[in-house]
Amino acid sequence: MKVTKVADPILPLCQRLLPVRIAGLSLGLLKATALELAILAGHVLLYPSGIIQERRGPDGAIPAPGGAARLPAAVKPPVVLLHGFIDNRSVFVLLRRSLAQHGRQRVESLNYSPLTCDIRTAAELLGRHIEEICERTGSDRVDVVGHSLGGLIARYYVQRLGGDRRVRTLVTLGTPHAGTRVAPLANAHPIVRQMRPKSELIQELALPAPGCRTYFVSFWSDLDHVMDPLESACIEHPDLKAENIRVSGIGHLALPLHPAVASGIRQALDTVRPGDASTARTGGLTVA
Repeated sequence: MKVTKVADPILPLCQRLLPVRIAGLSLGLLKATALELAILAGHVLLYPSGIIQERRGPDGAIPAPGGAARLPAAVKPPVVLLHGFIDNRSVFVLLRRSLAQHGRQRVESLNYSPLTCDIRTAAELLGRHIEEICERTGSDRVDVVGHSLGGLIARYYVQRLGGDRRVRTLVTLGTPHAGTRVAPLANAHPIVRQMRPKSELIQELALPAPGCRTYFVSFWSDLDHVMDPLESACIEHPDLKAENIRVSGIGHLALPLHPAVASGIRQALDTVRPGDASTARTGGLTVA
């Protein structure tokens, strides 16, 4: 899964003034940081729109954002989108449009409370939400896409609460599967403590999970400022069928918004099926 880098007219000048490796890293980091700030500003504006619950049509389906046209496609499992820490469903506005345009007729988001203090509690809420979706749509299984903390909540549901019975494919974006050491002053919040390396919850997820039926795809970025270390966003578990896909050139906030990542998510949801042999491989996605 690879997108060719876009030529940048500034790069040759930077490489003449600085050593090649330093110039490339500095320019890439600068571009990623600028994109993160722009996304943050836009997300602040969109955040209020994501607080209210989604509107469903008469048939229970949620209209595509902005009336986006859908391509003809066979019926596919519903997709559940799960946001990250102190966030809401507005972060998925572009991903929802992309999925809807490519045949995903049922895409739904779950807003869990910003006051949630336990990943286990949020995982139980996710489970009830997925059961309601399956009952309403008649589907036996769903696909889930989780950004950051949302991916960890979904993984806990799959591994520890029997959610592999319902979740066909779980795609995570910048999720601290092995815990992250970033922002130590944030430890006052219990959710942050649960996301630390070797926390009780992270150790629970490292326990055996024989026969887990869910296929995992983890997108991780080499410029993710929230992951420390960066590889903590990879899934390393002997019992899980998992694929780790490296994304180059963008930061944490850009993962659910970038069109190249959206394309990778669609590919993962369309091609991965239960029972596939574990690839245990790391791919590469270049988006800078």
